[in-house]
This record gives sequence, C-alpha cells and structure tokens, in this order.
Amino acid sequence: MSVITQAMILAAGKGTRLRPLTLETPKPLVEVGGQPLIVWHIKALQAAGITDITINASWLADKLMNTLGDGAQFGVQLHWSLEADAPLETAGGIFKALQTGKLKDEPFILVNSDIWTTFDFSQLITYELGADQRAHLLLIDNPEHNEGGDFAINNGLASEQTIGDGDKYTFAGISVVSPRLVDGLVSGQSAALGPLLRHSMIKFQVTAEIMLDNWIDVGTPERLEQVNTFIENKGVSAHCGA
Repeated sequence: MSVITQAMILAAGKGTRLRPLTLETPKPLVEVGGQPLIVWHIKALQAAGITDITINASWLADKLMNTLGDGAQFGVQLHWSLEADAPLETAGGIFKALQTGKLKDEPFILVNSDIWTTFDFSQLITYELGADQRAHLLLIDNPEHNEGGDFAINNGLASEQTIGDGDKYTFAGISVVSPRLVDGLVSGQSAALGPLLRHSMIKFQVTAEIMLDNWIDVGTPERLEQVNTFIENKGVSAHCGA
C-alpha cells in the first residue's frame, strides 16, 4: 500500500475579497481563531503525517516566508514556490512547483489556503489513485454563496452534469492530485485548475466523495467573522490543526 507523503497549499492569491485586511497581510496569514489561517492546514497536515509541504506564493510572499520560514517550528519542511506579481493561477502554480522540483513527481494532497475545516487529512494519505486517474475531489453540501454547486457524483465519478434528479455539490478545495493532471502546460503561463478537471472528467479520470466535516470558505470579512464565531462557540478540540 502506497502512502502519500507530500502536500501543496495554494496561497498565491491576492485576497481581494478580504480587503482592506489583505492590503498589508497576505490572505493565508489572516488570523482565524488566534492563529494564521494557513497554520491550521500546516498543523493538520503534520498531524496526519504529511511533513513535506509546498506553498506557492506571490502577493506579499516575503511576509509569508518570514512568518512561516522553513516549517521547522511546525515539525514540517516547507518548500516555497515563488511566482511573479501576476500569479500563475492554480494549475499553473502546481506545474511550476513540479517543474522546479518543489513537488515530487508523485501524487499529493492539494489544499486551498483560504478554507477552514475540521477535516482529518489522515483519511487521504492512503488514497491510491488509479493508473489513469487524475484526481480525487472532496465535495460538500452547497453553502449559501454557491447554491448551484460545482460538480455531481455519478457512481463515484465526478462530473459537471447531473444524471436525472441528481444533485451538484461544491468543491471543498481539498483533493488528491496526480502530477499527470497538469501535463502539457507551458512554463510561465497561468492556467486554472477547473478546466483541466472538467476535461479529465469527460474521460472518467476524476472521482469524488462527500465530506461531512465543518467547512467554510474564508473569502469575505463576513465569512471570516462567521468562522471566528464558530470557533468561539464550539471550540477547536476536534481540529487536528489546533
């Protein structure tokens, strides 16, 4: 049984929806429940046994790097994949990290830095992608800000279209990804992950499952307040990154 040993946290966005907080602070360093948002992920990944973590950075990258360093304070090794002032977007960032050797050429856990969740990453470290499989996605029930959903699940396969009266769900920003998903991209060109996933779905190369853990996209001041209120009222004893 193979075990996933590496992860990538996507952290290069400018966080425009969280302004003015993000004018001087990169979004991953915005405090949630007393610690930077990205630290919750780093600690939770470390608790699951993932100590090899790549972070792509662009906007205020120096502040991110100065705060988190090489990861030793969290018991992990952080690899920094730096992008120019214009980020390479999600897939482009993954491609650069692979091209420069920050990510090894093997499956990895991919996490959006701007979510907060109680999900236990140890549930994914033994997930084994099939030979032609490009990704395995975690989906959640649709939040208010994405009522139409992103993807459906049909017999375990992710698809853009539902079958019959099936439901669509929202992509949770957590997945297991094969490096083959970004094959064919061009160095230095920005590319989004969505179109690559949809293309692979047509070929039945993407699977998905529903995640039932607490989850919130910390993309606006209102949702930042919401997650802080949740932590204040519910506590974080169940969170692996606490």
